Amino acid sequence: MEEPKKTDFRSGVPIRNLANGSTVAGQIDGEDVILVRREEEFFAVGASCTHYHGPLSDGLVVGDTVRCPWHHACFSLRTGEALRAPALDPIACWRVERVADKVFVREKLLEPARKSLGAADSGNLPKSVVIVGGGAAGLAAADMLRREGYDSVLTMISADESPPCDRPNLSKDFLAGTAPDDWIPLRPAQYYIDRRIDLVLGSRVPSLDVRKKRVQLENGKTYEFGALLIATGAEPIKLQIEGASDSQVHYLRTFADSRAIVAKTALAKRVVVVGASFIGLEVAASLRARGIAVDVVAPESQPLQRVMGPELGRFIRGLHESHGVTFHLGETVTRINGRKLMLSGGTALDADFVVLGVGVRPSLALAEQAGLAIDRGITVNQYLETSAPGVFAVGDIARWPDPYSGEKIRVEHWVVAERQGQVAARNILGQREPFAAVPFFWSQHYDLAINYVGHAEKWDAIEIDGDFNDRNCAVTYKRGSRTLAVATISRDLQSLQAEVAMEAK
Repeated sequence: MEEPKKTDFRSGVPIRNLANGSTVAGQIDGEDVILVRREEEFFAVGASCTHYHGPLSDGLVVGDTVRCPWHHACFSLRTGEALRAPALDPIACWRVERVADKVFVREKLLEPARKSLGAADSGNLPKSVVIVGGGAAGLAAADMLRREGYDSVLTMISADESPPCDRPNLSKDFLAGTAPDDWIPLRPAQYYIDRRIDLVLGSRVPSLDVRKKRVQLENGKTYEFGALLIATGAEPIKLQIEGASDSQVHYLRTFADSRAIVAKTALAKRVVVVGASFIGLEVAASLRARGIAVDVVAPESQPLQRVMGPELGRFIRGLHESHGVTFHLGETVTRINGRKLMLSGGTALDADFVVLGVGVRPSLALAEQAGLAIDRGITVNQYLETSAPGVFAVGDIARWPDPYSGEKIRVEHWVVAERQGQVAARNILGQREPFAAVPFFWSQHYDLAINYVGHAEKWDAIEIDGDFNDRNCAVTYKRGSRTLAVATISRDLQSLQAEVAMEAK
């Protein structure tokens, strides 16, 4: 079936066809563009999100921004700047002209000049910034520091051997075999050179002296800092299973971990996944995409029940079972004997190898050594600053005062980590911006995506609108009359609207 012809914006669009806050998709010189009306202003910007190319025409206009329907990236309609992760790169902008009762899209605009804050001085800017951690939060912070015009020494120290990577893809498309290696790095090597980011890989930081403002690597090398960002993330929880060898059991956190599992799939016919977490189930889906038989072993009565509730957990279980996954719930692995796994209920399973996905714990050793305030994570204030002035913490390790719930929370979500890195970077530069973004994450299971906004550790009611079997529904988690979180399937716009409504409160 031939696609409908797209509107040529050079020919103009009648203003009556543009409702306030609406978008119209079209083209200009062969490029896909959306035309947006905000009151009596009109904007023309690139039609695709720069993260995973989500269609911005299906997104939500909020003030003078547009948000992506897939993973909630946010762009300025005025400049095209990527204001909030997961997108880091801007979208293009075109000049718009109103003539009588029509709006015309003219020439593409140049990207705004890069900001410059001038030389660092003791009164305003730190003379150097060190970021400990090579994940999404650390990269987002380094990227934002340079975007905001910080021009002094910037060092990023990572325990990983690989540069910052697209970690969600490690359990999804890359593991399933549909994403090549070169998709996984978040930035090419030249990016770090061009922006003068000293990326130090394969290096752990066991020692931090907040008084002397110095970090020390395991090899003895030290780095002094004017400001420090701790973004060490989390580590997989390791299980001690009787009889298990290191070659049999795999965890998934790094690019190297995912590559090791992919290498094992070449000869594997059956795999056991221990844990019905998001990571465990995404691994199961990816291995099924490779034609490998998968058994999932977990102590819960339903997958994801603690996070998503029994109804959605039951649906996700049925989805995986329809793709051939076998569940062994209410069970644990007691021992491994060669290719045999013995379960607590007496069942024996065959496995060429085992993937453990039973959760993570925050990497707090450095913060504890430095004497920073700890409360099931590194305690930070609304500006993401720790108990030590000039030392910030973000991502999986940070427990911050959430303005929506009124509670101190810690969240292990990719997008939250990136957004915290961006806000911390601006606060390192003295902007004093409270972190107020509503938590968001997404999970992919075969061809089904779940979007989740908010944060609900405990709830007393679940409201379901729609039908799981139709793959079109919204699940609202409530405490009293208050909405804590909303999970959606095939309701991207509703997910964005829920996010905006929570922000407004």
